[in-house]
Amino acid sequence: MPSELVINARPHETRVALIENGIVVELHIERKTGHELMGNIYRGKVVRVLPGMQAAFVDTSLDRSAFLYVADVHTDFLEIEKLMLQNSIEDDDPQPENPDMERFDPLSGISLHIEDLLHEGQDIMVQISKEPLGNKGARLTSHISLPGRHLVLMPTVNHIGISRKIEDPVERERLKNIIENIRPNSYGFIVRTVSEGADTDKLKSEMDFLLKLWDSIKRKMEKSSSPSLLYKDLTISLRSIRDLFTREVDRLIIDSEEEYENIMAFIETFAPGLIYSIELYEGEDPIFDTYGIEMEIARALEKKIWLKSGGYIVIELTEALTSIDVNTGSYVGKRNLEETILKTNLEAVKEIAFQLRLRNIGGLIVIDFIDMEKRANRDRVFLALKENLSKDKAKTHILRMSELGLIEMTRKRTRENLNRLLSEPCFYCEGLGSLKSKRTLCFEIFRDLEREAANSMGGDRIYVEVNPEIDSILKEEEQESIIDLEKRLDRRIIILAKADFHMEQYEIST
Repeated sequence: MPSELVINARPHETRVALIENGIVVELHIERKTGHELMGNIYRGKVVRVLPGMQAAFVDTSLDRSAFLYVADVHTDFLEIEKLMLQNSIEDDDPQPENPDMERFDPLSGISLHIEDLLHEGQDIMVQISKEPLGNKGARLTSHISLPGRHLVLMPTVNHIGISRKIEDPVERERLKNIIENIRPNSYGFIVRTVSEGADTDKLKSEMDFLLKLWDSIKRKMEKSSSPSLLYKDLTISLRSIRDLFTREVDRLIIDSEEEYENIMAFIETFAPGLIYSIELYEGEDPIFDTYGIEMEIARALEKKIWLKSGGYIVIELTEALTSIDVNTGSYVGKRNLEETILKTNLEAVKEIAFQLRLRNIGGLIVIDFIDMEKRANRDRVFLALKENLSKDKAKTHILRMSELGLIEMTRKRTRENLNRLLSEPCFYCEGLGSLKSKRTLCFEIFRDLEREAANSMGGDRIYVEVNPEIDSILKEEEQESIIDLEKRLDRRIIILAKADFHMEQYEIST
C-alpha cells in the first residue's frame, strides 16, 4: 500500500500524519499558542555560567532561560589557545573543581571548560536543539545547522556527511565528490536521503540558497543588540515537505486551500517534480476522520494497548523514565507456556516500536517483557526490537535483555511527546492517575462526621451531600455503620445525593 502525508491545517493548529501501509506511524502537531521552537536561531546573552555542571544559562528572549552544555559550544580554537596560555601564567592551578566535566578538542589537544569559553554578559549565536520539556528550558547549541530539502548546511563544522539511507557505495562517493567540488572552504554539509540521484546543478542551487540564508542570519546578528530571534524554521506544513516527503511517500493531501497554495509555491521552487503528488482535500467529512487518524490519536493517549492475540502492553510515563509492561492477558496459546510467552513478546515488540514512534516517547525507556526461560528466546525478542526500531528516524540505543526480562533503551528526545502535548495532569487526583476507592471515601466521611460533631455545638441533625454512587453505598452497604455513628454522636445523619458532585467530593453541614 502507498505511503501518504495527511495534513489537517487550521489557524489555531496544524496536524501532520505520516501513513505507511495504511497505518499512522508519525504524528506532528503545531499549535499557534504553543512553542514550536526546534531549529530556531537566536542572538542570546549568557546570564550564568555553572562550572560544576559545565553548562551555561542563556537568555534568548524566551519565557525561560535555555541551557548550553560545554560540548555544544562552538569556538575559535586559536583564540582558546591564547586564553589557555594566559590562564597558565596568571593562575597556578587553572584546573576546575570537577576535572572530568570538560570538553577535549583532539585537534588542539586542549581540555576546554565552560568557564574558559563563556562569561556572563557574553553575546552568542545559538540554535534550539531540544524543545523545552516539562520544567526544563530549551537546550541550545552554537553549532548551527540549516536544513534544506537536499542538503543541511553546517557553517561551523568542516565535514561532509552522506545519509546512511543512501546505501549504494558508488552513489555515496558520487555525491561526496560533488559536494567537495562545489562547497566553499571549511563549510560543512550533510547530503540528505532525497538527494540520491540528484545532479550537480540541483545541489549547487540549494547550496547557494543555504549560504545566502546563513549570510543574512549573520548580518542580523551583527545588527541586533539584545536577545532576539534571528531565524525561524519553516511552518510544520513546509517542514513536512522538506523532511518527510521522500521517495517512499507517494502523495500529500491537505485540507486547507491557503496552506495548499503555500506548499505548491514551495514545491515549485525546491522540488518541482513533486507538484503532481500534492492534492487539496475537498471532502465533506474532516480529513482525519476520513483517513481514520482521529481514532489512532485517541488510542495513542491510552495507557493500555491491546494486542491482536489478546495480550496487552501498559505504557506509564514518569519524570525519570517511561516504563512499558507486557502481559499475556486473555491469550492462552496452543502448545506450551514458553511458546505462548514468546509469541506475546514478539507481538508486543512490533506494537512497542510503533507506539514509541507515534507518541514520540524519548529519554530512558524500560520494557518489562514476560519472563522467558530460554536464552535463545530472549535474544530473539531483543533482535526483533532492534529490527522494528530500525525505521525510526530518532536515534535509539538498546541494551540486551536481562535475566529478569527487562530491556533498557534510550530514544533521542527533541520535542514533547504526544501524551504531554495533548493532555495534562488530572486536577481531580493531582496527577496520581487514580481515585480513592468508594469504601475509602465512606470511611473518610465517617471520620469527618466525628470531627464536625465535636466542633459543632447546636443542632440534632448533620447533612452529608455526596456523589450518587457514594450515596448508594452509604445507604445500603454501610447502613449499620451510619446507625452506629448516629448513636455515638447523638445526631441524625441525613445523606443527600448530588448528581453534579465529583466522586471524591462531599460536603458536611448542620
